[in-house]
Amino acid sequence: MNALGYHMLLEIKDCNRDTLNDLERLQGILVKAAGEAGATVVEKAFHQFNPHGVSGVVIIAESHLFIHTWPEHGFAAVDIFTCGTSLRADKAAEWLAKELGSNNYSIIELRRGVLPGIEEHPHQPQAAACRL
Repeated sequence: MNALGYHMLLEIKDCNRDTLNDLERLQGILVKAAGEAGATVVEKAFHQFNPHGVSGVVIIAESHLFIHTWPEHGFAAVDIFTCGTSLRADKAAEWLAKELGSNNYSIIELRRGVLPGIEEHPHQPQAAACRL
């Protein structure tokens, strides 16, 4: 049985603390990660917290990439959700960990929208974002 989408949950530890607190740099890293996966960027929104930490999302035609950072702990939580099978979320995940300065990360992969009769759900980037 195939799924409507795939969700990767990344726990990225021992990150560069300065990078985790740099909104503009993180935005660039997530946009580049989307490109590494072969995704089409639609929009982005990021927020800097006080005294530290950033949360941000890059919306892609194929779904989204989210990041939440805790610079004081050298930790980032990242979600990569993609529709269809054409994207390489694993490439985006590896690239993100490297750019955050970490060799210590774990990934949980989930199939989302596993429904009876779903054989394949190819998603075309020129279409509207997928909806579950």
